[in-house]
Amino acid sequence: MILVTGATGFLGSEVAKQLVLQGNPIRCIKRSTSKIPPLLSSLQASIEWVEADLLDIFALENALEGITQVYNCAAWVSLKQADKEPMIYTNVTGTANLVNLCVKNNIRVVHVSSVAAVGDAKPGELITENHHLDQAIETDGYAISKLESEMEIWRGIAEGLDAVIVNPSIIIGVNAGTEGSGALFETVRKGLKFYTTGSGGFVDVEDVAKCMITLMNTNISGERFIISAENHNYKELTAEIARGFGIEPPAKLAKPWMMELAWRGAALAAFITRNAPSIDKVSAKAASLTKNFDNSKIKKAINIQFKPLSGSIKEVCVALKIV
Repeated sequence: MILVTGATGFLGSEVAKQLVLQGNPIRCIKRSTSKIPPLLSSLQASIEWVEADLLDIFALENALEGITQVYNCAAWVSLKQADKEPMIYTNVTGTANLVNLCVKNNIRVVHVSSVAAVGDAKPGELITENHHLDQAIETDGYAISKLESEMEIWRGIAEGLDAVIVNPSIIIGVNAGTEGSGALFETVRKGLKFYTTGSGGFVDVEDVAKCMITLMNTNISGERFIISAENHNYKELTAEIARGFGIEPPAKLAKPWMMELAWRGAALAAFITRNAPSIDKVSAKAASLTKNFDNSKIKKAINIQFKPLSGSIKEVCVALKIV
């Protein structure tokens, strides 16, 4: 049997859906306060749901009974500075608990990390799996949590764990709604006026899940793979999203000093309203960075043909128009 952690989330629910549609018996972990996502509501008869938390080693051990494969999609994602330390602790400790039990029970793992844990290339070069984040200078709590969680997987591999790591770029898809990457679409839809000079990698959620499932069913172990379909600069990307909504694209360049003012203003507003900031320091800085990724390793390993990003963008825009 197969276990999926984080199955109530954006990526985890897509992995669970594809596994069920392929006829696999699966078990999914959920917290008692988590709701089953609409994507899986019609498939509940084919899914065994269990309440467990990766921090509860006894509940986790019970959830792993009879399991031969684990897709670890669970992670706490937050931009709040107050969440930084507890997020790192939660993500790393949960991964460590899972690793320990999977080593003990000889369970194969596909672990979801992030390109946030990969690091940077020299100017003009593509980022590959051989680049590594410099933890000594990194301040983004999410990136640190992903890096240290990935290190737990590598520790497990050294102890005999059969595992593969995937590092997706920015994942888009209809079922994100207006959360995560969906927030960018919603911001453009509401009339975004500015674009930034940065660039990044993007990939459809269906392709990330497909890569994970294909990798699980190979004999590849002890490797990490960047999962990214296309590199786009943010001016082109926001313009294409705007066209998907039938509105004018952002036409003004947001210079770095303007982004500096934006995150400081958002921080003040968040302090006053007690809400999460609309943009934080890390996001503001990232919006002007050029980060382009090399996807040749995953293409060579499993012969994946990525879905064109333009098609994914159109699907998301159509779905959000209905909301």
